[in-house]
Amino acid sequence: MPVTLEDKLVVAISSRALFNLEEENKIFEAGDDAGYMKLQLERLDVPAAPGIAYSLIRKLLRFNDDGVQRVEVVILSRNDPVSGMRIFRSSAAADIKLQRGVFTQGRPPFGYLRALRAHLFLSVNAQDVREALGAGFPAARVLVESVKAGDAWPNEVRIAFDGDAVLFSDEAERVFQAQGLDAFQAHEASKVDLPLPGGPFKPLLAALHRLQMAGNAQMRIRTALVTARSAPAHERAIRTLMNWNIRVDEAMFLGGLPKGEFLREFEPDFFFDDQTGHVDAAARHVPSGHVSSGISNEVSMPAVEAEKTAGKKAVTAPSKQRAPKAAAKPAKRAR
Repeated sequence: MPVTLEDKLVVAISSRALFNLEEENKIFEAGDDAGYMKLQLERLDVPAAPGIAYSLIRKLLRFNDDGVQRVEVVILSRNDPVSGMRIFRSSAAADIKLQRGVFTQGRPPFGYLRALRAHLFLSVNAQDVREALGAGFPAARVLVESVKAGDAWPNEVRIAFDGDAVLFSDEAERVFQAQGLDAFQAHEASKVDLPLPGGPFKPLLAALHRLQMAGNAQMRIRTALVTARSAPAHERAIRTLMNWNIRVDEAMFLGGLPKGEFLREFEPDFFFDDQTGHVDAAARHVPSGHVSSGISNEVSMPAVEAEKTAGKKAVTAPSKQRAPKAAAKPAKRAR
């Protein structure tokens, strides 16, 4: 039979999202490609330290421990093939069983997501993440400054999601930003029985639900919805998940409270949010990724051109908490 990934949860991840390669990357960012490659070759037998998504990947692969291949992790990296050897050796040293990798030597790798049929793409490169989201794949920019995951839940993969523009579309968020909180609450109350359209991470939540149902007696998945919504807008979110026939284990309707301390209590292996202010704050407590989707991440064409030509940061819209938003980081040729 031909080899296929159709029946597996497929995660594509960049080298720097899985391993801590920040020291090596400084040489690359300085423009010394040859020096970067030389250092990686010199450190071929020196395992790279764990990166921000290390815990998530390690735990997901434990769903294969009973001999059934349920999860496939593929390195999808701007690294060169020589440096790729170190990534595979570091994975082997950490007992992370990787078989496949695509190394593009500086060129955007996101185009290979379609061939992989990926359910998730994690990268440090903001532009690659935007392109992946635009192509219809759940993707997030990993914040390398995030706190690493703890080890309190060795047999659970814990993942937390924001709601609007992540699990759900940004339909309601657009009402909020155009007309304010009262209009947002009235809009959601009037459409309480109408499911929200799916957001960019609905396919990942569905795939995690299937993985949980397929199951491994030794491992389980625990999910949480962590949103700035509050009553009465909470009900439409819950009814939407019911309509999808997908459940989350925990739901936090925080009504504008900072998410960080709640996430620290939940202890996820990863948290996804579209608001840069929220995700930057969450990174002080848990591993976090920015999902650059929805109205909060829309920028004008002049701003896009400025980012490309002068490296200026794009300005995004405020969150439901009406807190100032951090500026979107310029894209780098991150590994």
